[in-house]
Amino acid sequence: MHTHEETYRQLEEKNRLAELGGGADKIEKQHKAGRLTARERILMLLDPNTFVEMDKLVTHRCKDFGMEKNKIYGDGMVTGYGKIDGRLVFVFAQDFTVFGGTMSRANAEKVCKAMDMAMKVGAPVIGLNDSGGARIQEGVESLAGYADIFYRNVMASGVIPQISAILGPCAGGAVYSPAMTDFILMVKESSYMFVTGPEVIKTVTHEEVTMDELGGAMTHNTKSGVANFAAENDEQLLMMVRELMSFLPSNNMEDPPTQPCTDDIMRQDESLQTVIPTDPNKPYDMKEIITAVADNRNFFEVMPHYAMNIITGFARLGGKPVGIVANQPAYLAGVLDINSAIKGARFVRFCDCFNIPLITFEDVPGFLPGTNQEYNGIIKHGAKLLYAFCEATVPKITVITRKAYGGAYCVMSSKHIGGDVNYSYPMGEIAVMGPEGAVNILHKGKLSEEKRAEAVEHYRDTFASPYKAAELGYIDEIIYPKETRIKLIQALELMQNKSKTNPPKKHGNIPL
Repeated sequence: MHTHEETYRQLEEKNRLAELGGGADKIEKQHKAGRLTARERILMLLDPNTFVEMDKLVTHRCKDFGMEKNKIYGDGMVTGYGKIDGRLVFVFAQDFTVFGGTMSRANAEKVCKAMDMAMKVGAPVIGLNDSGGARIQEGVESLAGYADIFYRNVMASGVIPQISAILGPCAGGAVYSPAMTDFILMVKESSYMFVTGPEVIKTVTHEEVTMDELGGAMTHNTKSGVANFAAENDEQLLMMVRELMSFLPSNNMEDPPTQPCTDDIMRQDESLQTVIPTDPNKPYDMKEIITAVADNRNFFEVMPHYAMNIITGFARLGGKPVGIVANQPAYLAGVLDINSAIKGARFVRFCDCFNIPLITFEDVPGFLPGTNQEYNGIIKHGAKLLYAFCEATVPKITVITRKAYGGAYCVMSSKHIGGDVNYSYPMGEIAVMGPEGAVNILHKGKLSEEKRAEAVEHYRDTFASPYKAAELGYIDEIIYPKETRIKLIQALELMQNKSKTNPPKKHGNIPL
């Protein structure tokens, strides 16, 4: 018979062993590499004293390769739930100190349990990835575990927010779960993602590449567009996750969380009156307009390093979260191309899933011309952005700041594809094409230089303005730039009870 004391001591010892993971030396190694342990990351991410661990004493069930003699509580995965800003979230964190954080059948089941529970109660799931991949000793059981998680990622998609933090290695099958979540954050120099590593690539294609070049944070934030954010270290990444969560609802049946607005909603910004150059070919920074209208000038940009000709991110207007999509005339003149269309489309669809109104700032000269774009399918990829805006039923408010030419005018949340409130600045140019190109087509070189210049001026005055569109009711109001903030807040208030449903169907067939 055990005394009470002995019984409790046994529990205490098991908890201590679970918390020790792979042991003090492995923990020290993790710290030396500039990375936190799984438990440290969770405690830093969540509100103090809110983490509740589940399945702390789970062990693997592998009997091959001497594994039966090597069992560690938790098995290289820490799962549970806690709060961020007082709101429930589920987390799972791979523990690199235990079997290199590799995926076993047992710890896949832990993740599945957390995801199932999150779906049941309608709470976000945050995955902290740091793993050597599949546990080779377990073979197909490990693969089965991954696939169980993939299936849940898809079922949860658009139901609860899913966020993936990459805080170490992530390779092979392990990358597909993050790829199906809503946002991927990576740490510079200590995290990487790839399907096949440098060694395999060297063997098969004879290319020499480092891990960082192949799949590091900046590779995926600039070249591939796989990741949405890059952080300097674990701490900064976890703070970014907290900030991101502040804009998102817990699930698709809720509205995003409002915050008290201390910033005057009537605030006007005189600098906006002159931010757009009088010469239509001169660039300006669209972010100046975005920050000038946002509550407390706070704009949380998503994918800041990729396809910079389009800007995506979150802000608040009158305390309410909004998703912002904006052309960036300071980069490639703000043209739409393959990468920017894909970036914009994914963001628009995310906002639509989670009831986040969309604000579009438009200054777009058209689609990028060239064989490179055409051969790579700009028709199909450009259609993704068009499709996403058409499909979205959340409130959609558009501000044309300058150029809105051709098909690109249609695509950027125009009245015709369901824009609820469409504004233009007086310097808006809404036309099929720019004055120069139009005159070339209309008069096919029949004019003298002098007459041609006159024709260009005439076209500019007649067509390259917002007044034709306003006469037709395609623009609801031509506004002074300095009033943008109050006009957007009014439009959001007007649309807050918007109710629109698309025709019933299993799902559309977006041009992938």
